[in-house]
Amino acid sequence: MKYLLALAAGLLLAAPAASAQTTAAATPGAAPVPASQRKAAEELLVAMQMEQTATNALDQMVTAQLIQRPELKAVEPEMRGFLHKYMSWAALKDDMVDLYAREFSEKELKELRKFYASPIGQKFTGKQSQLMAAGMALGQRRMQEHLPELQKSIEDKMSSTMKE
Repeated sequence: MKYLLALAAGLLLAAPAASAQTTAAATPGAAPVPASQRKAAEELLVAMQMEQTATNALDQMVTAQLIQRPELKAVEPEMRGFLHKYMSWAALKDDMVDLYAREFSEKELKELRKFYASPIGQKFTGKQSQLMAAGMALGQRRMQEHLPELQKSIEDKMSSTMKE
């Protein structure tokens, strides 16, 4: 059972859905963000439906892991509990507000909120996870189609390296 928990934790940390690029996050000693800018950032995240997006992403991540590794079904409650504790919107909200408030000016945040609150912005928000999933599937399919080329290139390189 310990092995399954360690495996589940490792898989969750390595899951593609969990990996993200970092931007200029708050650093110790950084100037505080004005309250009005934080409020604008929070309003943007609400308009972007980030709470629902985060919830859906966590659910998709666990579901994908269970499909790839059915033996993890036994530890699904622990996986979900862990993710809810550390990766849910409630756990990340303040940090996400800070991140957006530091990356965008108050004016930019308000302009972004205006877009995301518009009908086309809401349509985009509603379709974003679908589009990302389809894009990831497209990338995976493309990689599978051309994997033999990569394998041959690696084999060729390994063969030439061993001959030297």
